[in-house]
Amino acid sequence: DVQLQASGGGLVQAGGSLRLSCAASGFPYPDYSIGWFRQAPGKEREGVSLIASSDSSTYYADSVKGRFTISYDNAKNTVYLQMNSLKPEDTAVYYCAAALGAVLTSYKHAMDYWGKGTLVTVSS
Repeated sequence: DVQLQASGGGLVQAGGSLRLSCAASGFPYPDYSIGWFRQAPGKEREGVSLIASSDSSTYYADSVKGRFTISYDNAKNTVYLQMNSLKPEDTAVYYCAAALGAVLTSYKHAMDYWGKGTLVTVSS
């Protein structure tokens, strides 16, 4: 079974940084997209950033470009999201998710697996 174990959320002041981690295991195939979605209170879940295991291509939501960086450690099967210059509007529950396939996708309904969320709170 695929398992996605997320960690790294917390409380930070605006302008600060956090790093989220998601340890992945059990993929039945070597190619997949993996990354992060978030859901703020009263809002729909949205894609934040994902990376393709096949070619390391990446996706970033416009709202986080230039501030967030996604990376994948193949040896540890762990994806990281470095979040810098955090803003109060980044406050949300962040979910690690993955979709099987070689082509990068950020479509939430295409995700095959979801981890438990981790809360990120950015105070003003």
